Amino acid sequence: MILPGATIGVLGGGQLGRMFAIRARIMGYRVIVLDPDPLSPAGQVADRHIRCGFDDPAGLSDLAASCAAVTTEFENVPATALALLSCSTIVRPGPRPVAIAQDRISEKSFLQHAGFAIAPFRAVGSAAELSVAVAELHLPALLKTSRFGYDGKGQATIEASSEADEAFRNLEGAACILEERVELDMEVSVVLGRGADGQVAAFPVGENRHRDGILETTTVPARIPEGLAREAHEIAVGIANELDYVGVLAVELFVSRGRLLVNEIAPRPHNSGHYTLDACSVDQFELQVRTLCGLPLTAPRLLTPIAMINLLGDLWCRGEPRWEQAFARPGIRLHLYGKSEPRPGRKMGHLNCLADGPDEALALALEGREALLPAG
Repeated sequence: MILPGATIGVLGGGQLGRMFAIRARIMGYRVIVLDPDPLSPAGQVADRHIRCGFDDPAGLSDLAASCAAVTTEFENVPATALALLSCSTIVRPGPRPVAIAQDRISEKSFLQHAGFAIAPFRAVGSAAELSVAVAELHLPALLKTSRFGYDGKGQATIEASSEADEAFRNLEGAACILEERVELDMEVSVVLGRGADGQVAAFPVGENRHRDGILETTTVPARIPEGLAREAHEIAVGIANELDYVGVLAVELFVSRGRLLVNEIAPRPHNSGHYTLDACSVDQFELQVRTLCGLPLTAPRLLTPIAMINLLGDLWCRGEPRWEQAFARPGIRLHLYGKSEPRPGRKMGHLNCLADGPDEALALALEGREALLPAG
C-alpha cells in the first residue's frame, strides 16, 4: 500500500485532475500534476505543477522519480508516455487499456471480440472503404474519427449514401468508424473502481441526457428496471475484468429497445460520475486514489437521489452567472473548475442537485441552471 504522506502524480491538468488532486490532498497525499498549460485547473491545487508536454522525456522522468504512483485524468495521454513511466513507477491504469480506449477502432474491436453487445460498425480508412461500409450497414449511421473525438466533435451523420464522401472529406480523411445509429431509449453509464487484486466497487447506474453531443444531465438512480441496472453493472465489471483494469473506469451504454449496447469506455473518472461528490459515501476520485495506492475498496452507498447538470461557457454569454441563486436553493451544490476563460461548449462547472426522488432532482437541476442566467 501507498499510504498518506506519499507523493502521487497525475497526467493531465483539467477538471478531473483538479478534483482528483483535491481529494488526494484531503486524504493526506502530496500531488504533482504534469500538464503544459500554466493555468491548468489541476495545477492550481497541486503541491507541484510540472509544465511540459505529455511526451517530454525530462518531464516524465521528473514525475516518475518524484511519485510513488501515477494516474491519468484523460485518455489521450500518449500510451507511450504511460509505458515509459511504468518502467520506474506504478502506473494505473496501464498503457494497454488506455491505448484501447483512445482509438475507436481498437475499442470497438476489443468489445466485439470479447463478446459484448455493440452497435454494428465498420472500420473506415479511405473513401473506398467508406463506400463498402455504407453498403453493408443500415442508414442512418454515424461517421466518427477513430481518435480525439469527444463531446460530439469529430463525427457526422450520414442519412443517405450520397452524403458519405462529403462527410469523410469534412473529417479530413482521418481513420474513422461507421456505426449504425440505433433506436435509443436512453443512455446510461456505470462508473467503477477495480483494484490490482481484482476487487471491484461500482457506483449506481446513472441516466444520461445529452445536448449537442455534450452530456447535459446525469440522474441517479437511473429510471430503468432493476434487472437492467444489474445487467449494466455486470457488463461494466466484465469489461474491467477482461482488460485486467486497475483504476477508475466508466462504461457508457445505450438502452435500445430494452437491450443494452456498449457505446464506449473511458479509462478515468467521468463527467457522469460527478454526482458521487455529493450523493455517495465514497466519490469517484477517492476510488481513483484507492485503486492507485492499493488501498481497500469500499462499496459506495447512494445516500440520496441526485441530478448533475453541466454548466457550459454559454451560461456566461450575458455576464457573470447569478451564483446567489444556486446558494439560495436547498439541495443544490455548486462545483466550479477554476477555468479562466468561458467559451461556448466548454465545461466550466456543474450543479449537483439533491432531492427526494430522481424526477424531483432533475427538475431542480434544470430550474437551478436556468436561475443562474443573468437578467436581460
